[in-house]
Amino acid sequence: MTYPPSGGGAAPSVPGAPTPSAVPPQTPPPQAAERPQPPEHPRAPEHPRAPAPPSTLPPPPGAEPLPERRSAWAEAQERLRAAATTEPGRLRIIGAVLAVLVVTFGACTAWQMSDRSAAADDVLHRSQPLSADAAEIYRSLADANTAAASGFLAGGQEPAEVRERYRDDIAMASRKLAEAATNTRGSTGSQSSIAQITKLNALLPTYAERVETARTYNRQGLPLGGAYLRSANALMQQEMLPAAKRLYDAERERLDADYDDARSYPWAAIAVGVLALAVLVWAQRRNYQRTNRVFNHGLVTATAAATVVLLWLVAGHSVAYGSLNESYDQGVKSLNALNSARISTLQARSSENLTLVARGSVTVPDGPNAGKDAYDIDYQQRMRELGDFTDGQVRGSLDAARELADDETGSARVSEAVDAVKEWQKRHKAARAADTEGNYDLALDRVIGEDNPTGESFDQVDEALRKALAHEKADFQQAAEDGRGAMTGLPVGAASLALLGATGAVLGIGRRLSEYR
Repeated sequence: MTYPPSGGGAAPSVPGAPTPSAVPPQTPPPQAAERPQPPEHPRAPEHPRAPAPPSTLPPPPGAEPLPERRSAWAEAQERLRAAATTEPGRLRIIGAVLAVLVVTFGACTAWQMSDRSAAADDVLHRSQPLSADAAEIYRSLADANTAAASGFLAGGQEPAEVRERYRDDIAMASRKLAEAATNTRGSTGSQSSIAQITKLNALLPTYAERVETARTYNRQGLPLGGAYLRSANALMQQEMLPAAKRLYDAERERLDADYDDARSYPWAAIAVGVLALAVLVWAQRRNYQRTNRVFNHGLVTATAAATVVLLWLVAGHSVAYGSLNESYDQGVKSLNALNSARISTLQARSSENLTLVARGSVTVPDGPNAGKDAYDIDYQQRMRELGDFTDGQVRGSLDAARELADDETGSARVSEAVDAVKEWQKRHKAARAADTEGNYDLALDRVIGEDNPTGESFDQVDEALRKALAHEKADFQQAAEDGRGAMTGLPVGAASLALLGATGAVLGIGRRLSEYR
């Protein structure tokens, strides 16, 4: 049996074999039956996953990096640097800086000079009058005590003028206390003053009641009157006058504080003004170097305005400083010395009268003057406060007032007081000699009598000091008015000129910017 060769050749025909077309086609095998799928199980609900942390991996090669976020300040700096690279941008920056500097200079000047002008006004219309009222309260109380003692020495025949003087002093003290309470209420640093005013208002009726009781017993010829008068004097010397002195000291401190505020130099305004002028000069020099133009009208206007404000500030405050110094050195200091002298005079007179009222019943308990009359020792102390005019070794308030007097009129008033004090001391020695010898009536006559008494010298001293105080007060008011007037209009003028200068700077820079359009 022969097999066909392998390969792709056709098969040879075999006799009797069927042809390929007669061969029935073979049918494909039946497909396998589809298997049933198992039922699907229900899936569990998916839980939300936490967001994945941002990838810290570097971006793939070729990818563009994300832009970095910048703060508003960084962006502003970037824009400013970009603007500064062009001349128009630089001009805008220069114009803005100039306008800000000039306006700041004007605002600083207006602010500082307003404060100093207000302090100068307080010196003239608030603190100095309050200080003078406090001194008047002290003087009225001391003089009332002196008048009460003088009237008591006259016995039942108290002179009408002495009685009237006592009443006027009490009324004056009451009125000044009410005014001081009104003026100090609500002001800064017035708590101490209000406390002293309240205390004096409470003690004044008690003192007046004791004086009236002493007069009543004295008219009846009872020695109990002297005890009541000494009690009234103790109340005055130990409580009322110290409270009045503390009130006076508090008002003087407030006056000094107002003076310090009014005279302090406006260094901040001066520094800003110098800086503004320097930048304006630099801007004009820069403009000249780039354009060869000598003047820029706007910048020249700004420079002129800033120069006027700076010169006005320096000159005005210097004049005010000098006038305020004059009002303090030749006014306030003189008034303080004269007030001290007048207070010492009143207390000396009160002690002199009480020496005869007590008649040696009140002595110094200890110390080098133990056993001596306490009121006479106090008189000697008050005289030393006025000054020792015999050898000049002890300098007192009258010496200071005479040195501070800046004209002939003021010096003459103080010299009158000094001469009267010298005469008073001579008469007092004669009265003390008579009292020491036991001649009480002669001593009383030399104190309150009609033949050259010490009371006459005291009245001369008090009148001379009163005139000197009125003269120095007028000098103070004139100098203080000059100081305040030198600052008048400066705050408003500085603000107006600063606005003019800022406008000129902006317009001047704007004129240059128009050349680039």
